[in-house]
Amino acid sequence: MAEIQNYTMNFGPQHPAAHGVLRLILELDGEVIQHADPHIGLLHRATEKLAESKPYNQSIGYMDRLDYVSMMCNEHAYVRAIEQLLKIEVPKRAQYIRTMFDEITRILNHLLWLGAHALDIGAMTVFLYCFREREDLMDCYEAVSGARMHATYYRPGGVYRDLPLKMPQYSASRWRNAKEVARINSNRQGSLLDFIADFVERFPQRIDEYEELLTNNRIWKQRTVGIGVVSPERALQLGFSGPMLRGSGVAWDLRKKQPYAAYSELDFKIPVGTNGDCYDRYLVRVQELRQSNHIIKQCIQWLRDNPGPVIFDDYKIVAPPREMMKEKMESLIHHFKLFTEGYSIPPGETYAAVEHPKGEFGIYLISDGSNKPYRLKIRAAGFAHLAAINEMVQGHMIADLVAILGSQDIVFGEVDR
Repeated sequence: MAEIQNYTMNFGPQHPAAHGVLRLILELDGEVIQHADPHIGLLHRATEKLAESKPYNQSIGYMDRLDYVSMMCNEHAYVRAIEQLLKIEVPKRAQYIRTMFDEITRILNHLLWLGAHALDIGAMTVFLYCFREREDLMDCYEAVSGARMHATYYRPGGVYRDLPLKMPQYSASRWRNAKEVARINSNRQGSLLDFIADFVERFPQRIDEYEELLTNNRIWKQRTVGIGVVSPERALQLGFSGPMLRGSGVAWDLRKKQPYAAYSELDFKIPVGTNGDCYDRYLVRVQELRQSNHIIKQCIQWLRDNPGPVIFDDYKIVAPPREMMKEKMESLIHHFKLFTEGYSIPPGETYAAVEHPKGEFGIYLISDGSNKPYRLKIRAAGFAHLAAINEMVQGHMIADLVAILGSQDIVFGEVDR
């Protein structure tokens, strides 16, 4: 018999497979994990403390940088907290735009997760497929906000501006000839809504392609079925939320249980797993891609039929339009005051949560009546999931640790904050 040795070794903090700057100290019996101790904080940027030193409206951009794969969902929780304290009524059209972009963000997140998770386990093609579709949705972000990632598009009271009526076009260059450019621009001739409508028609077929590569793939199932099992009772005790909780068979989704934005008016289902393993968490997220696509389709139809304002019209809280600012002294003063000292919020405290692609993302906000938060606490979805890593990996191999960590869908911007 070969002698089995016990090792203590570092996993990380390199970026691939560790899904961010994670350092795990593994205690091994041969190649079997006995204990995993996560060391976090290597990406800590003091977001909560920084927010307490800035006017409310200057921290929206910080939210994008927490989970930098689910940008607009982070903003949504933050602006909702401000709206609750200010008792602002958000226009209906803005609610639908937010709902649509929350779901676009969910697809963006799940596509990155699916590509990276498959790559970790050894399937390379899926990664290239997923990024092909992400590119289109990144163009939607850019069309409304001017930025591909850190959008700062949601504002207290609504959204920064209405959906654009035309999409940016590609032009011929030494990398793309006129024929190739004409093909790429073919679905960019109309408005942003036309472009998204074209995407949601094509997307279910793309999901079928991902599933064809993975769902019944023998190697994929060997690597994920029965790996990292969490029972529904234990998932609740560990504070799981989102696909991690639903993968264990608990049908909890804030969009259904505590509806916000326009979710109460839309038709969609909550996908739920049965075994609570890596494979179930994969199936839940793939089904969520289909449900998000269905929600976006409904939002497009509503937005086509219902024009209207997209932001609250109190210029003490929302910046006046630039034309108005250049013509009226009062608007110029509003603009100057808003961007130098912001606005004050009545004293009070609130908690606003959204069903973020990774789980429940919440903002706990305390106001003391000044123009800055007295306290801002972020409830990051991934933090509770990472805390369970030791329990999930015990008795598994090192290769299974990679699969389990991938199935948690962790981003360290929000874990470390």
